[in-house]
Amino acid sequence: MDRKSFIILGVAVLLLVAMSPLVDHFFPPKPIPAGLLSSMTNRPPTNITTPAAVSNAAAPANAPYVAPLVVPAGPEQIISVTNDFLIAQFTSHGGGLKAVFLRKYPAVISRTRNTTAETNMAALNVNAPAPVLALLGNEAQGDNYFALTRNGRIVRAEKTLANGLRLVKEFEIGTNYLFSARLRMENTTGQALKLPEREVVMGTATPIGPLDDPTTLGTFWYNGVKAQNIKQPWFANRTLGCIPGTPRTVYDEGTNNVIWTAVHNQFFTLAAVPSSPAPRIMIHPVAIQPPAMVGLTNSTSASLTNGLESAYWYPAAVLPPHQTLEGAYTFYAGPKEYNRMAQIGAQMNNKLDLIMDFSGPIGFFSKMLLISMNFLNYLGLGYGWTIIAITVIIKVIFWPLTKAATKSQKRMQALQPQLKAIAEKYKDDPVKKNQKTMDFMKEHKVSPLGSCLPTLIQIPVFFGFYWMLRNAIELRGVGFLWVHDLSQPDTVAYLPAMLPFLGGFPINPLPLIMGVTQLWQAHILPPSPGMDPGQQKIMRYMPLMFIALLYRMSAGLTLYWTVQNLLSILQTKMTKMTDEIAAKPAVMVPKKKT
Repeated sequence: MDRKSFIILGVAVLLLVAMSPLVDHFFPPKPIPAGLLSSMTNRPPTNITTPAAVSNAAAPANAPYVAPLVVPAGPEQIISVTNDFLIAQFTSHGGGLKAVFLRKYPAVISRTRNTTAETNMAALNVNAPAPVLALLGNEAQGDNYFALTRNGRIVRAEKTLANGLRLVKEFEIGTNYLFSARLRMENTTGQALKLPEREVVMGTATPIGPLDDPTTLGTFWYNGVKAQNIKQPWFANRTLGCIPGTPRTVYDEGTNNVIWTAVHNQFFTLAAVPSSPAPRIMIHPVAIQPPAMVGLTNSTSASLTNGLESAYWYPAAVLPPHQTLEGAYTFYAGPKEYNRMAQIGAQMNNKLDLIMDFSGPIGFFSKMLLISMNFLNYLGLGYGWTIIAITVIIKVIFWPLTKAATKSQKRMQALQPQLKAIAEKYKDDPVKKNQKTMDFMKEHKVSPLGSCLPTLIQIPVFFGFYWMLRNAIELRGVGFLWVHDLSQPDTVAYLPAMLPFLGGFPINPLPLIMGVTQLWQAHILPPSPGMDPGQQKIMRYMPLMFIALLYRMSAGLTLYWTVQNLLSILQTKMTKMTDEIAAKPAVMVPKKKT
């Protein structure tokens, strides 16, 4: 590769790495319309502060399918209930669960902040436009103002509408991260009442902190056969992810088969399981206020303004005089831990662990690797060293395959002159050329797949490891060497703000180390048989692209990739050393005459 090509490749890599700050500079995210911000005061439990809530009183461009919750004019009453794992916060505005604060998990993990402070708790459903169990559509809740009462761990929200329909919502906080809820609609009159079709809100997918990845926000739902994960790109409706299309305003599916739904971000979820399958699932894109900065000076919170609201749809009905219509729900609000989710799913017989998104062959390997990682950690090995240990184990398991691929590649390379001669001799007869080539390879016991098949076998494992490390909450907040959080990039500093366009750009050492090791590996690997010399030079510097692609990935993932590269380099050198020893002629020692 000449100097000009090298410079072009280097500039391309730098542009990829700097793409995010450049886009934010020239195309900053649009602020939330002023009409969407509520004047409500979001009053959390004692010593906990959160940003102001968001209202849908002024509907955004992608308006929900039904009329959104209108914020009551009266003052907001807040009741909080606590157990060892969570703090549930209930509101009189909408009569439902406003937010769930997770006592064992910080919202933001920082080098300089106390991550266990009560002002820094991870929270679900914060800044949602409607509380959990709110009824949407056709003034289903009247003025939306409810009377709140508490009896131990039970919170009750109730109101009577002008037509005599009484709405009663009861929440009971259980153990662990579970709580239950009941929604009763009581006809207090002597006449039949018509109940319009309505949506019952089950939660809103919102980010935990300003460093969250917005692409991980979504809503799962399970129909008894498979789980589907609906995210923002479905609503954007862009062809190939970039060509603009007509935005979608609502996701509407189900035929009396909605077993559960779960709004989630990267590491936490709020799942709602009805006592009997719901008729339909409705998902709406909603505007939310981004999470608080919590003292951080560098974040991407400006892009975290889109949430997804999930609700169960129920059809219109007629409620006879003095009769009651009731629905019961079980909720899980907590971390996406596989063992915990699998246990709860087994108890309820509803496969709630599908929230982990461990599906297909890659998901199977992700699940096995996660179980292995947790087992090694249980034995006393830190998670950083656990990642290294599993990488070594995987490399040892696939060592024979990799060795066979390397040898096959070398044999193919040695036979290239003969293969080129055959191609030249029969260049005017493609059929005969292919036949002669196959006969030649069969005679010399080589195969064009010999060098790539072992690598293809390993791909599901590698991608499974990638998916597992990207979603493992076990790594959240875990330090290793200079890394303070293995679930986030290993940022050690930021470029000065005085630099144009790049001010505040993070300095992440691990992706750079990974890139160096990958370049080293590319330079010592034998070239692929038949590859043009120019292509070989390009492939040697192609690893620079991986620096750009993985620069903002989690430190756990780049640690794995770095160790994987070092082990591949070690294997290549050992294989080369073994071949050199085998190639040396044996030295004959003459026998002494007797």
